[in-house]
Amino acid sequence: MANPKLAYCNGNHTGPQNHLKNGLSKRNGLHKTLQNGTANGYSLYKKPFVETFEEAPMYVAVMTYIGYGLVTLFGYLRDFMRAWGLEKCHMAEERQEQKDFVPLYQDFENFYTRNLYMRVRDNWNRPICSVPGPQFDLMERLTDDYNWTYRHTGKVIKDVINMGSYNYLGFAENDEDFLVPVMDMVRSHGVGVCSSRQEMGNLDKHEELERLVAEFLHVESAMVFSMGFATNSTNIPALVGKGCLILSDELNHTSLILGARLSGATIRIFKHNNMQNLEKLLKDAVVNGQPRTHRAWRKILILVEGIYSMEGSIARLPEIVALKKKYKAYLYLDEAHSIGAVGPTGRGVIEYFGIDPTDIDVLMGTFTKCFGAVGGYIAGTRELVATLKSHSHSSMYAASMSPPVTEHIIKVMKCIMGCDGTLIGIQRVQQLAENTRYFRQRLRELGFIIYGNEDSPVVPVLLYMPGKVGAFARHMLERKIGVVVVGFPATPITEARARFCISASHTKEMLDTVSYSHCTEFPIVSLKLYPLNDQ
Repeated sequence: MANPKLAYCNGNHTGPQNHLKNGLSKRNGLHKTLQNGTANGYSLYKKPFVETFEEAPMYVAVMTYIGYGLVTLFGYLRDFMRAWGLEKCHMAEERQEQKDFVPLYQDFENFYTRNLYMRVRDNWNRPICSVPGPQFDLMERLTDDYNWTYRHTGKVIKDVINMGSYNYLGFAENDEDFLVPVMDMVRSHGVGVCSSRQEMGNLDKHEELERLVAEFLHVESAMVFSMGFATNSTNIPALVGKGCLILSDELNHTSLILGARLSGATIRIFKHNNMQNLEKLLKDAVVNGQPRTHRAWRKILILVEGIYSMEGSIARLPEIVALKKKYKAYLYLDEAHSIGAVGPTGRGVIEYFGIDPTDIDVLMGTFTKCFGAVGGYIAGTRELVATLKSHSHSSMYAASMSPPVTEHIIKVMKCIMGCDGTLIGIQRVQQLAENTRYFRQRLRELGFIIYGNEDSPVVPVLLYMPGKVGAFARHMLERKIGVVVVGFPATPITEARARFCISASHTKEMLDTVSYSHCTEFPIVSLKLYPLNDQ
């Protein structure tokens, strides 16, 4: 068990000399460390669980706010110039006969798009023209009107290191062993089904995949869907409704948020991975019941993710399971980013923490990350799956999963499980874990501020200021490194970041190239906020 007074990153590094007894760091602001040192946490974790979220120094936060303020001020100035015809407006405008209609979007949303987002729009939606493996090819494009429109030059940027896609196990590749069965499935079953599962779209391959998913997760039954986002947004309303209470982590994915809102249930938010706050809400729900009537809630459903894709953090699942048992609540676990990516054999955060799968009421995951395909699944008891088959909107109205996609997922899952007679799957899981730890350790040694858990393949590197978001992505592309940058409103206003996604197919040389490029970007973008010897 990690010593609460010494652990500050992941339990494996030597703590800095200027750490205080209360966990605060004097280096550059607050150094918030989450660990399993709570009263109810010591007996729940089988290994140290420590996550670090280092806050920016005060001057960085101030400069970030000033940066957004200046950009907003110049935005209003440019809007004034556009209104008087001094600058051309490239935004779509309402037709003259619709001038008196209620606008489709709020004015500030349009303001943000045309004055802030448009400045850095070139960093997104870049056209890829190859397989999104560890390296990919990009179509070169230029803009003559400051990112309002683009033109393709006809050139291709070759062999860009892919640090942005969710290809964690590297199965999004041109591997003949996986492509031949897919082509055979196209010939025998076609490309699409053109019907829902409830009608003429239920294929033998779908049922084979569902049996395989249930076996992989060690549960009774499973059901697959053709879209990962819809797996959450259309199935949560089938499980809860009016008179039910949903307790949702504040950093949950949009698909979970949408599903919760569509359900009609009452929603309450708890602070990210804060078990004290979650228990307070659970206790209040049990004691006081529903507002006004004080009747008991029909159901209490806790919504969490395995790995949070923007923070790189892992859910404190042992404590959540203990709380849900204590207060007789249900638990919905979204393993979109964790299934295949963590755990000794790739079975997600349940295996990572050594938890009995039957302790999770609803197991959800997607095939869009580690499996290199599309779609999602929900697994659990036979009663759960039977309910979804008769009440889920995806089951009744959505087109079922494409046969060749289904075959690809089956092939990949059997590879991970070792059912194909090889060790390729387990070797990729182990390689991903090794690459993740290596890259995170390398960035820490170089002096960068990163978020999340040491075992999470999602690695956010903090940029903070809005001007760095676009500059960092552009300069990295010049070095043939493709990255994803994220800023407000997708993150808190002072926590813009670059998000690196590690893959088992990345070589050590690739990871060294990326980490070295961070250092060469330092004089230009100024990413490091403390000297190297401060580690």
